[in-house]
Order: sequence, then structure tokens, then C-alpha cells
Amino acid sequence: MNINFTLISQAIAFSVFIWFTVKFVWPPLLRAIEERQKTIADGLAAGERGRHELELASQRSSEVLKEAKQRAAEIVLQAEKRASEIVEEAKKAAKEEGDRIVTAAKADIEHEMFSAKEVLRQHVAELAVAGAAKILRREVDAKAHADLLVAIREDLK
Repeated sequence: MNINFTLISQAIAFSVFIWFTVKFVWPPLLRAIEERQKTIADGLAAGERGRHELELASQRSSEVLKEAKQRAAEIVLQAEKRASEIVEEAKKAAKEEGDRIVTAAKADIEHEMFSAKEVLRQHVAELAVAGAAKILRREVDAKAHADLLVAIREDLK
């Protein structure tokens, strides 16, 4: 065996092996690697999109929550304002009613006072007429006149 022949035959065998590998083995390996790279790239892109969408959703939810809190505060403020208006209206109505009652009571008191004065005037007039009648029935002398005044005073009591 000649070493040159062995070397040349090994070189030819190696060349056939390389040609066979490049022609039949290498393309499926490259396709598998490319598919795997594409799958990984798609997964990373989907992860980035998901993270970005999560950030956007978080921002939107915080904005919605902020708006809801603002609206709730406005509603509470309006309710407090309306409550104070109702209280003020009730106070005003109560004051008007109280004033009306006081005015009516004053009118009743005035009427009662007028009626009492009229009754007193009638009694005084009756007593004066009775006293005058008694005076006219008796003689007019000092002792009889003094007795008459004492009798009128007793009638008044």
C-alpha cells in the first residue's frame, strides 16, 4: 500500500463525505435552526407586545380609577351642597312658620286684652252707675257720703 494512494483515497472519501453532508445533511439542519430562531424571535416579540399592552392597560386602569375617584368626589360634594341647601330651606321655613305663629299669638293676645279691657270698662261703668244711683237715693251729707264710698270700695273688692 502506498501512502500517497491512501492519502488521496482518504481525501476523496472526505470530499465525498463533505459533498454528501452539504447536499443532504446540512439543509435540513439549517432549516431546523432557522425555524427555531424564528420561533424564538416570534416568542420574544410576542412577549414584548404583551409587556407593552400590559403597561398600556395599567395606565388606562389607573386613569379610569382616577376619573372614577374624581367623579365620586364631585358627587359627594354635590350631595353635601344639596344637603346644606335643604337644611337652609328647612331653617327658613321653620323661621317663617315661627314668625307666623308669633304674629298670630300676638294678635290673639291683643284681641284678648281688648276684650278684657272692654269687660273691665263695662264693670267700671256698672259700678259707677250703681254708685251714682246709691248716692242719688240717699241724702247728700258728709257722713252718708263717706259710708257710701266705703260701700263702693267693698263692692270693688
